[in-house]
Amino acid sequence: MDWVTALPPGGDRSYNACVVLVDRYSKTPIFLPCHKDDTAIDTAIMICNKGISHTGLSQNIISDRDPKFTSVLWTNLHSFLGTKVSFSTAYYPQTDGLAETMIQTLEDMIRRFCAYALEL
Repeated sequence: MDWVTALPPGGDRSYNACVVLVDRYSKTPIFLPCHKDDTAIDTAIMICNKGISHTGLSQNIISDRDPKFTSVLWTNLHSFLGTKVSFSTAYYPQTDGLAETMIQTLEDMIRRFCAYALEL
């Protein structure tokens, strides 16, 4: 679980960020558009409603150390759901490398799409 921020706003709701969830077994990414100023509660509701419904509930979740993911709300939510949270360490891509790879792919796709749209 990781964040992509500083995206150009777009769409009806002007999303400017994205939460990236990656299923470790199927390697399937889920990109959830959001706003970078969403609260931890907004993010938790979005992940429960849109993310878990696609992948199911994991026993172990690897997350970066974003303040939204380290808050008391998230600790209580994972305790309630019975999941274990492992936080990735900075500059150690083996921990959360799958999400980082998907983020790089997403940013590359957005960059190419925007360049193509400007050519039209």
